[in-house]
Amino acid sequence: MRYFETQAAEARQFQFLLYYKADSVARITINRPEVYNAYNTPCLIELRDALRDAAFDDQVGVIVLTGAGDKAFCTGGDVKEYAETYTRTPRDYWKYMTCFQEALDAIRNTGKPVIARINGMVVGGGNELNLACDLAVAADHATFRQVGTRVGSVAAGGATQWLPLTIGDRRAREMLFLCEPIPAAKALEWGLVNQVVPAADLDSAVNTLAQRLLEKFPECLRYTKQQVNFWKDFVWHLTIGHARDWLTLHFTDVEPYEGMTAFVEKRPPDYRGLRRRAAEGGSSEYLFGPPTKTCPQCGAKGLPESFKHCGLCGAKLEA
Repeated sequence: MRYFETQAAEARQFQFLLYYKADSVARITINRPEVYNAYNTPCLIELRDALRDAAFDDQVGVIVLTGAGDKAFCTGGDVKEYAETYTRTPRDYWKYMTCFQEALDAIRNTGKPVIARINGMVVGGGNELNLACDLAVAADHATFRQVGTRVGSVAAGGATQWLPLTIGDRRAREMLFLCEPIPAAKALEWGLVNQVVPAADLDSAVNTLAQRLLEKFPECLRYTKQQVNFWKDFVWHLTIGHARDWLTLHFTDVEPYEGMTAFVEKRPPDYRGLRRRAAEGGSSEYLFGPPTKTCPQCGAKGLPESFKHCGLCGAKLEA
């Protein structure tokens, strides 16, 4: 009896992925080009499942991860989903981060080489997917960018852990603090990718690399991958649980509300306004000030400090 039966790729009913297996290579494509291949929660779950199928399929020796079209590999989490869902129910962000963690773990734990086929923009969590892969081949028009401190988040889903290991401490801080795009040539110089080729040659370069990997012993490849994962796994398991909980709590803060609302509204976030409020002795953690007031009329407690009237009964509040 076989306990680990896999399915033909066409039998998998994925909504947000394209999945193809042939000639010992599994190809997984994030298929949301209308949002530059940003992943939402169901997409992360599908990604985990596709990677598990490829990992267990003895006919697959190499996995290729990419994005649909020629504009973006992946631009990270769907900020619209963040703004509409997780700023309303921050506790659910903990569950979302669990799904993201499982997708990254699935890449690292496939036991098979995973190649990132970089076909365009690599942003935020998209670069964390890239960092989780074993090798990366980029088209020459690709750019790489972290955006956490621009949108009210922290890139602790892989970037804060793995960028220092991959490109060095100072370069990692530059990417994480400034959130400025890194062109493909510089990404190659820094060691963020293995190859940069003209866009027209991307598939040929990826296929050549996959074939070279297939000419190695699979068991030795599997254990080599496990061994070189040591430092990635070490820093990951020491930090990801803390990151998941802190980011969940942080979703009750004004920073993600302002950053992600500004993104959806296509306007610059009011960074300096938050700093000014804090410098003037106000609250930069709460949207309308700390919950300090009580309504003398209906007795409602925990009303924001800046409220002049009760949000429940409308009664005037004391100054």
